[in-house]
Amino acid sequence: MKKIEAIIKPFKLEEVKEALAKESIQGMTVSEIREWDRHGGPVALYRGTAYVVEFRPMVKIEVMVEDEELKAVADTIIGVLRTGRLGDGQVAILSAETVIRVRTGVREVEVMNQRNGAWRGESRAARPYTEGDRARVA
Repeated sequence: MKKIEAIIKPFKLEEVKEALAKESIQGMTVSEIREWDRHGGPVALYRGTAYVVEFRPMVKIEVMVEDEELKAVADTIIGVLRTGRLGDGQVAILSAETVIRVRTGVREVEVMNQRNGAWRGESRAARPYTEGDRARVA
């Protein structure tokens, strides 16, 4: 299981989301961040005074994927982001040792299988009930 983290420009978020949906990935975590790097930011004018914008607004997306899906998903994200210009973004691929669903306590592969099944068009009604589901209904 892998975690893909991508730091992207805010206006690219919708494109990335649509591209991931075509890859049958319909869940991701999105955070608004500010980035600072060696290139600095653009020079802006405020009331006639020039200043350098040090922190640029960016978006960080995080996607959990199984090892078999990793290359396709990473290539999709990179394909959407690449313009060949400075500031296209960064993509990091990290190993995820353990994933635990807090509500149920289900660990690792079971979590991904449940989530990926739901992502691929199966409705909750199509899944068999678990003991936890029965307790909530009663």
